[in-house]
Amino acid sequence: MNHLTSRQIGIPCVMMRGGTSRGPFFLASDLPAAPAERDALLLSVMGAGNDLGIDGIGGGNPLTSKVAIVGPATLAGADVDYLFAQVRVQEGIVDTSPNCGNMLAAVAPFAIEAGLVPATDGVTVVRIHNVNTGKLIEARVQTPDARVTYEGEAVIDGVPGTAAPIHLAFLDAAGANTGRLLPTGAPLDRIGGVDGIGGIEVSCIDAAIPVMLVRAADLGKTGHEPMDSYRLDRSFMARLEALRVEAGRRMGFANAAGMVIPKPVLLAPPTRGGTLAVRYFMPHDCHRAMAITGAVATATACTIPGTVASALAGHLALPGDVTFEHPAGRLTVHLDPGAGRSAPTASILRTSRRLFEGTVFARPLDPPRAAMAA
Repeated sequence: MNHLTSRQIGIPCVMMRGGTSRGPFFLASDLPAAPAERDALLLSVMGAGNDLGIDGIGGGNPLTSKVAIVGPATLAGADVDYLFAQVRVQEGIVDTSPNCGNMLAAVAPFAIEAGLVPATDGVTVVRIHNVNTGKLIEARVQTPDARVTYEGEAVIDGVPGTAAPIHLAFLDAAGANTGRLLPTGAPLDRIGGVDGIGGIEVSCIDAAIPVMLVRAADLGKTGHEPMDSYRLDRSFMARLEALRVEAGRRMGFANAAGMVIPKPVLLAPPTRGGTLAVRYFMPHDCHRAMAITGAVATATACTIPGTVASALAGHLALPGDVTFEHPAGRLTVHLDPGAGRSAPTASILRTSRRLFEGTVFARPLDPPRAAMAA
């Protein structure tokens, strides 16, 4: 933290788009080391207390209420550390239990331009330690003349225009939060007696992020509805949440109701030439596209016999591609054999862009009593 202005706390910040998400990026050294103090600053910066984040730089949507904290690597074999924080502005909660693969797309460019990783002429490889999960992700960034470029011809659905490609490889995604690819020990679980639900089949997978996969048809949906229609269907959302919480309990999350994991994913047969149609939830609203970590988990599930995903997708030979149809278009995950690992290596094409840099201001953490009284 650099300075105080009228007791507000100024923090150097870079706003970046990563994939289909956007948020502030901070150097770890510019934030307090103590999690409670750090989270209090982040809540202030993002505008906690209002669903639009009106008193901060939050974007009024979970996809734009995300924070990335980047610093020197603390894990052997990594180049940088990346801690992701989902800021739930309305509830005033900072959740660091998940990873975000879209924000991840901007970590390597940020790290290079911040001087944490030297650039090489052509392509710079950055090995990122995701602190949330302890996993390594390899990012390949375009760096002609040893400088990051954001211009290129790559296109990703959900983002306008074109940009330089960033290739992300999840080197060992299995067991990101639970330590096991199949946290319940089985590829298929049946959850019944939850809020009137009887005998719903789900697959609980932990690869890059824990997810609960369920057939859309089993919940009375096609899996092709407009994303806003799900949130407006309160009965459906209540049923989905009851399933998610019970699945979370079976996966080892005793307080899943207070967490954003596991993420629920509705699966349906494709209609546009893809492998599966998906509706990914965050978890209380439908994603406008598809989360990268969720795509890794769901694609991995397609390779596991007996899961809801593999039953719908059919046999998948490795190496191979899994293409998801989501509300904004399509997303393809390339899978390679895991070289002795319990899950295949998943690779995804993303883009990013540096939007602005400067100083963002947080409210004082200990306002004077007179000010509080006023």
